[in-house]
Amino acid sequence: MQTPTPAHTFTQRISATPRGARLARRLTRYHLDGWGIPYDSELSDAVAQVAAELAANAATHGRVSGRDFALRLLLLADGVRIEVTDTRTECRPPERPELPSPDEESGRGLVLVAALATRWGVDARSVGKTVWAEVSPPGG
Repeated sequence: MQTPTPAHTFTQRISATPRGARLARRLTRYHLDGWGIPYDSELSDAVAQVAAELAANAATHGRVSGRDFALRLLLLADGVRIEVTDTRTECRPPERPELPSPDEESGRGLVLVAALATRWGVDARSVGKTVWAEVSPPGG
């Protein structure tokens, strides 16, 4: 499916580390605010959470030593598309993430993404993959 022409875009390569994942969240909020989606709005909170989860997964599961991941944000007429591209081809997220047991310390990121996003998926690349999600405004 073709992505509609965005009103605004932002793309940044970020180090595949926990610090890089935090930076992805901050950059997301910053650019959303500049595009007219205020800090602490429901849409800003949801998009920032999705960006943080996808970036954390790229830094944890998609990490290849010495390689960054890319964060791309697109402001669309009906919401925001978040794309995170890493360089690890063989490690793909499950199509239907399941909630881990209560005693597990991780494994909830894609469950959150699936709950907050209107839709999400994975696009294969010759090297790596792009995990993307689209978030619509509440009631949108």
